[in-house]
Amino acid sequence: MTRPGWDNLLEELRAVHANNADLSAFCPFPSDVFHKEATPHFDPLCQAMQDSALIPTSEHMRPLRDAFAGAADTGVWRETYMDTDFGPTLHASFGCFETLGDQTPLGTEQMRSFVIYQKPGFYYPMHHHPAEELYLVVAGEGEFHQEGEENRLLGPGATTYHASNVPHALTTHEHPIIAYVLWRGDLRTKPVWTYPEELA
Repeated sequence: MTRPGWDNLLEELRAVHANNADLSAFCPFPSDVFHKEATPHFDPLCQAMQDSALIPTSEHMRPLRDAFAGAADTGVWRETYMDTDFGPTLHASFGCFETLGDQTPLGTEQMRSFVIYQKPGFYYPMHHHPAEELYLVVAGEGEFHQEGEENRLLGPGATTYHASNVPHALTTHEHPIIAYVLWRGDLRTKPVWTYPEELA
């Protein structure tokens, strides 16, 4: 049995995959989802996620935004980069928990997906990873940077793709951002900073 909020989140994730052509093309909804135990790991940004009704979104994205808020207090919030000097700075303004995959009540071997929250006025520096990645903006907005490409300011319903090991970054301005993030390919290798010397 899943924890409160996760049954609803599962149905909203299934619906957004079915109804969004970019998500469907990138990664069909997994056919092997199973319920599993996952010990919650709290993050101070959980409260901001639960207050997401204050973050502007579209009518189409509102159910998914609210489903993420409903699962936030029992998510396994990640500590990526906490073994680096910039890790504590990042995690004061950026939080993430897995929704489908390994460290989540909704297990699958076919893909990994996450929800991210980033405070207003923060730059998440250039990083990269072997997994291909697709972002769907659920609420708020963010300026997406990708090496070799023009910056893109995206709002609810917009998507952006990051190829394997292509450096990318995210800046928030006036609004925070909530985004749904999909991985395919190498699902195990962790992301790393592209230019760690700039973070010293």
